[in-house]
Amino acid sequence: MTHTGLPDGFLWGVATAGHQNEGDNLASDTWFLEHTTPSLFREPSGPACRGYQQWETDLDLVAGLGLNAVRFSVEWARVEPERGVVSAEALDHYERKVDGCLARGLAPLVTFSHFTAPHWFAAAGSWTAADAPGRFADQCARVMARFGDRIAYGVTLNEPNLEQLLQAGAKLPPEAEALKARMLVAAARAAGTDTYASANVIPADRQEEFQEAFTRAHRAAREAIRASRGDLPVGVSIAIADEVAVPGGEERRDAKRAAVYDHWLREARDDDFIGVQNYERIVHGPDGEVRVEGELNGMGTVIEPGSLAGAVRYAHEVSGVPVLVTEHGIQTGDDTQRAAFIPAAVEGLAAEIAAGTPVLGYCHWTLMDNFEWIFGYGAQLGLHEVDRETFQRRPKPSAAAYADVVRSHGGVPTASRD
Repeated sequence: MTHTGLPDGFLWGVATAGHQNEGDNLASDTWFLEHTTPSLFREPSGPACRGYQQWETDLDLVAGLGLNAVRFSVEWARVEPERGVVSAEALDHYERKVDGCLARGLAPLVTFSHFTAPHWFAAAGSWTAADAPGRFADQCARVMARFGDRIAYGVTLNEPNLEQLLQAGAKLPPEAEALKARMLVAAARAAGTDTYASANVIPADRQEEFQEAFTRAHRAAREAIRASRGDLPVGVSIAIADEVAVPGGEERRDAKRAAVYDHWLREARDDDFIGVQNYERIVHGPDGEVRVEGELNGMGTVIEPGSLAGAVRYAHEVSGVPVLVTEHGIQTGDDTQRAAFIPAAVEGLAAEIAAGTPVLGYCHWTLMDNFEWIFGYGAQLGLHEVDRETFQRRPKPSAAAYADVVRSHGGVPTASRD
């Protein structure tokens, strides 16, 4: 153990995602939806941060912060841009990236699907198609065959419960849900198919259907990954707020947990860990959510560093498996808020670990400001800003604040997959 009580081998990292960072993900469902009329997306992703070209520079940034892990996704749409057509170039690229991580002492934490999927997959029934689990398992198997021996953790799906979380908290106005529906109808028409769907723009009336589909896909992926390498820790990541109750609000809190989180936390009992992705705390009263006084983040909720420890505690209590914080951050254009938020949240996490909750590591979302899905480039969560013309990365004060946190907790050992 280190002097802070954090376990030996604790992972300190950042999280990124291919579509949001790499740019020009032309064969993906999200790219297709961004260019559909009408579209729920504020703007197209375009070149994003040009991360596909600048991956070596970006890994240098991660290593330069004194971290020992980086989470990133392998984009299925790049690997299999057409049904049955596998891109050797894309697999070569991601293999180089994995080796680049190891060369810099960074443990590669690989996400096999971070929302996006190939356009052909979305047009052929998406995740609810009968053959979807098998096709996703095939993708996982080909990735594992290429460089699965060198990755440290495998995350099958990113936030399969996100839409339930958004709808349970009424985060999107009714007009946004209506626009989503029109976009998907238009996309199906443009693709020449009966339906079109993508993992993070699911209609409200298809939530249960997609939860069942994602569950089948997760299980098939887990089996394929373990068949290739039985010792690789595998899990799923979920979006989870810290749900707390004032007197009289317990029933509402518990109903929210049951509707949004508990299915996946129970599913994780057969996994090696549960990925926790936390950004806020929600307070429940007898009549609904309670507005708490305090400084607000860009999501409109009070900045609460203690939300991370609370979310981690509940995730472990229900799942019974170790927690890997696969994402945690704050949406804000004021980086002084982020610079103060990170150390306070990590201190709370360290206290939770000291109290007995097993936590494998912490990944901050995200390395740099990037494409934040339907919000485009308006939402800022990065430790670095990106010049939208030159794509130069510039560190914010929060990058140094995070590096200081890592150093204050004893630094990090050399990355290892053992």
